[in-house]
Amino acid sequence: MVTVLVGSKTNSGMCTVITTAEGVDEPKQVEFALPTSEIPLLPGEPAWANYVKGVVQNYKGNLSSFSAVIGTTVPIGGGVSSSASLEVATYTFLEQLDPSFKTSPKDKALACQKAEHDFPKMPCGIMDQFISVMGKKDNALLIDCRSMEAKLVAMTNPNIVVLITNSNVKHELTGSEYPSRRKQCYKAAKALGKESLRDATMEDLQHQVGKLDDVTFRRARHVISEITRTSKAAEALSSSDFVTFGKLMVESHNSLCKDYEVSCKELDDLVNLAMSCDGIYGSRMTGGGFGGCTVTLLDKEAVQNTVETMQSKYSGNATFYVCAACDGARPLQL
Repeated sequence: MVTVLVGSKTNSGMCTVITTAEGVDEPKQVEFALPTSEIPLLPGEPAWANYVKGVVQNYKGNLSSFSAVIGTTVPIGGGVSSSASLEVATYTFLEQLDPSFKTSPKDKALACQKAEHDFPKMPCGIMDQFISVMGKKDNALLIDCRSMEAKLVAMTNPNIVVLITNSNVKHELTGSEYPSRRKQCYKAAKALGKESLRDATMEDLQHQVGKLDDVTFRRARHVISEITRTSKAAEALSSSDFVTFGKLMVESHNSLCKDYEVSCKELDDLVNLAMSCDGIYGSRMTGGGFGGCTVTLLDKEAVQNTVETMQSKYSGNATFYVCAACDGARPLQL
């Protein structure tokens, strides 16, 4: 899966962007003036263009007007970083128009995250932008979201692949579920006397049994246990212990389902179907949930049987992508 932005500098003072992506709102062509200190860019319609405009507004180098076309094979709204891929592709494109400007990978990712906060108004974390910027072939990326440090974790076995399965469903929910869970986690941290749940332990949480309401307690239990699982998963992956890594994936899915409550029947079914097949190490939902995709770690030779099983028994019409760890955003010379 890839997002590509192709374009060139112009002298018009106007930026023209066309997207070929399926499933985005109309119109698929937008035009806007370069921002100035007096007249900044503002979010608006169509919604997809806000990811581009947000990056342009937050770019710290010298801006030039441009014309560009966006093409992507990343499923829109599938929980596999389609928005971050567009943001990072846009930033990388702007860097090519401004070759004297240099910034660190971390600052690039943070600028793209701020673009998503300010324009689409989604208070996302940093994971998607970090991996889109810092991804390396044959490596996973362990991210410390407090220190904003990232560490590559080798993933070099050529016989192990990742199967992404798009459920092709997206349940409409009232309000924004992601911000509500952030608030619940902050509430739990405050009750525990912690600045962040990052500093909390299961023992700390158990002391709050009967004091926190059930929902807040379960949200905190997911986050605290997920932090532990992530550290253990990195250790397992670095030693090629795919069995342990897979078990942690399933534990993570169950926690996302029961404690964080962001899964749905379709995602649960896809995980269970994958785990019923031979050659599977683990499977879990990914992204914001309530639809979208699952990720499954499996032997390469097990892919065909797994896909056939899921196709034949899944109630919907799933789409499959076989992936491996690749490099993040980079310029391509045409």
